[in-house]
Amino acid sequence: MNGTRTGLTEMVHALADVESENTVILCVPYTMLGLESGRVALGAQDTSAHDHGAYTGEVSASMIADTGAKYVIVGHSERRQYHGETNDIVRQKAAVALANGLTPIICVGETMDEKQAGKTMEIIESGVRESIPTDARNVIVAYEPRWAIGAGLTPTDAEIADAHKLIADTLESMGMGGTPILYGASVKGTNAAQIMSIPNVDGVLVGGASLKPDDFIPIITSVK
Repeated sequence: MNGTRTGLTEMVHALADVESENTVILCVPYTMLGLESGRVALGAQDTSAHDHGAYTGEVSASMIADTGAKYVIVGHSERRQYHGETNDIVRQKAAVALANGLTPIICVGETMDEKQAGKTMEIIESGVRESIPTDARNVIVAYEPRWAIGAGLTPTDAEIADAHKLIADTLESMGMGGTPILYGASVKGTNAAQIMSIPNVDGVLVGGASLKPDDFIPIITSVK
């Protein structure tokens, strides 16, 4: 919940001069959707699980798609933490996103309590299996170690590798091999290239470092 329409326009202009073959997606607050974004794709940060109706304050996937956006994040760690969103709710949101032509970026990950209880792999696998709609295609999965977000912590390369291999293997068993898997937690220009060199890491989901061009552009250019 940051930024302004003017700020987004400035970011888009700054990114226009960046030479990169990477796909860059900016998932912004609803008020910024519909703005000219050049070669940068726009997405929303959440969607309602309902397609339409008397749900005051909600924004539906069809409304998001109507702005020209192509992506939407569902199940972000903060939605799960602050709004109590479960895998079942996330699956419903992903389903309405897909039905409206949006690509859902489905987030999974463990809390510090779950990590300390030795449940990391269990939580990740159940998150993947229960948050993705049956027979879904054209989705992106993002691994967010929830204990690291906002804490300035980063898992070890081995922890990231283990989590991403599990996600890749789980997706393969679901008939979804080749689904892009992103890593998200404390990503910055100084560690993005190293994180992206880990097997099964296909991209990064950037948080605070995406708010300013000076922080975001080094991440884009560091990853080939």
